[in-house]
Amino acid sequence: MYPYLPTIGPFHLFHLFTLGPFQPGTFGLMLWLAAVVATVVLHRNLTRNGVDADALNIVALVVVAGVIGAKTWHELQNLRELQFSLNIIFRPGWHHPLDVLVGFLAWFRDGFAWFGGLCAGIVVLMLEGHRARFKGPGWKSYEDPGPRPGPRVGAIRMLDLASPAAAIGYGVGRIGCLLSGDGDYGINTTLPWGVHMAKNALVPPNPPNALVQPTPIYELLFSLALCWLLWQLGKQPHAVGWLTGVYLTLSGVGRFLVEFVRINPRLYFHHTMSNAQVAAGISSLVGLAVLLLAQSRAVPWSAVAKSHDTKSATAHGAPASP
Repeated sequence: MYPYLPTIGPFHLFHLFTLGPFQPGTFGLMLWLAAVVATVVLHRNLTRNGVDADALNIVALVVVAGVIGAKTWHELQNLRELQFSLNIIFRPGWHHPLDVLVGFLAWFRDGFAWFGGLCAGIVVLMLEGHRARFKGPGWKSYEDPGPRPGPRVGAIRMLDLASPAAAIGYGVGRIGCLLSGDGDYGINTTLPWGVHMAKNALVPPNPPNALVQPTPIYELLFSLALCWLLWQLGKQPHAVGWLTGVYLTLSGVGRFLVEFVRINPRLYFHHTMSNAQVAAGISSLVGLAVLLLAQSRAVPWSAVAKSHDTKSATAHGAPASP
């Protein structure tokens, strides 16, 4: 994405910075910042819950899978356009591999769908949950877990642990969409906080000098509030999966509402709802189902740890604790 900022009120913040002839893309920079913030939040959550796992490694895998999933979901929405793009990418032929690579990178720099990234990220987190363990007796560090590792965290617990990080990471990442002008901004407006998009935005507004609603900023504010709420809720014991349900429900509601003031085309239900809005509605419904299932099963967070302690005590001839 291009390193140009919109005009915000009286401030004209166009060129971000340059390194000689190289201009870093703002979307990539904000994606990196989102990953850093998410890593910090996830690391703190793993630490306070006694989990022996590398937050940086988990976030890195989620980001890679999320980008691929988001791009895939976006492209599959229009197969004819995808075929046209691939024809252009491979037009130079395999005897010009550098030209093919440049074309591929140019194609891959924009066009991402939130729901695809969410689905891919969930899959990676669940796999990482099967690998991660709670800290066992004698644990010293991630490199020195002690003689007897703790019980595995599990897929759903990992989703609970990652929910605050996912919320804030998404919000920070959305600012990259605003800065690159890729069409995720809102409808024309006369509100005092409306922004002017740069003239070379990937999707310029109509007319070019129109003020538009900075919808990614709305999403950032919502995500910050959601992250704080999930962090506070995580301080109290809840059934396994309950926090995941809260995250899916509220994040879906936030995305559903912001779509009403976004320029995304209305494709469904007599042209009243966008593709992202339908996906957000599905996310909220799935979240509600997860909440109800978690409450009905009522599997406590401490169940694994207690089971592990009981087995350890029994193995050493000590009475099991209640």
